[in-house]
Amino acid sequence: MEKYIIKTSRLGLRNWQDSDIENATMMNADMAVMEFFPNIWSRQETEKFIKRMQTHFSEHGFCYFAVDELNTGNFIGFTGLLHQTYQTNFTPFIDIGWRLMPNAWGKGFATEGANACLNYAFHTLNLPTIFAIAPELNLKSQKVMQKIGMTEYAHFIHPKIDPGNPLKKCVAYRILKKWL
Repeated sequence: MEKYIIKTSRLGLRNWQDSDIENATMMNADMAVMEFFPNIWSRQETEKFIKRMQTHFSEHGFCYFAVDELNTGNFIGFTGLLHQTYQTNFTPFIDIGWRLMPNAWGKGFATEGANACLNYAFHTLNLPTIFAIAPELNLKSQKVMQKIGMTEYAHFIHPKIDPGNPLKKCVAYRILKKWL
């Protein structure tokens, strides 16, 4: 059985495995990777995240997928889709997100993986709209959002981030399925 749900020429996107815990913990504890998150994550937080992704996948057929670089077989991070229900004026929504190890940066992997996830969302899952969220300060993620055809939709105060934290001011981008 094929382990990848989505494949591109360079990436394989799949459900999470317990063997991902070590690499994901390393990624989530990296200050550069977590620059635009309120804090780095412990091993326990990473394990909880992976379990949540596995459950989300079994319930919905998608999640923030674990990503392997096909040439090496190495885990390089995640990209995918997730139901979000925290309070905004556009909740609930399906979010597209990504997080990559530093050695995978600058190679176009975020854009490539996100484009493949949009294709999957629109043509396999038949979802009509996808959002992406980032702190206003995270210009790199906003650049990826623009590269994959998303447009700025709204600015909002993230309800899950503590008051006074500059990451609380967020921007939402959106893309609609093109009915061709």
